[in-house]
Amino acid sequence: ALTPVELAIAQQVYQGKLPCELGAFVTLTADAKSPGYFDVQIKNQKYHMSPVKSSTGAVRLEDPKAGTVWLQLANKSMLMNHKLGQRLADECMSPAQFDVAENLKTNPPVSIL
Repeated sequence: ALTPVELAIAQQVYQGKLPCELGAFVTLTADAKSPGYFDVQIKNQKYHMSPVKSSTGAVRLEDPKAGTVWLQLANKSMLMNHKLGQRLADECMSPAQFDVAENLKTNPPVSIL
């Protein structure tokens, strides 16, 4: 069973078929039988992921058996495989993330350097 914190993280996950760079797509679907869990699919690979608390505040889903991690930031998401040391998909964006990314292009954050 997931903790209340993990269930709150799950509420923030963007779902659906998200376009990524190089014409790739990642599809996130809530698991109807296991609240808070998600099926994440890219091409013919499918992962069953659960939310994990992140020290940075990013939305993070993990499939520990496969070694995969889904990281969702304000302006993009990415799918990584820790076991292989590979990024499987990058620049994946929901419509809300696309809006944030476009806004960052016209209104970049102030440099702290």
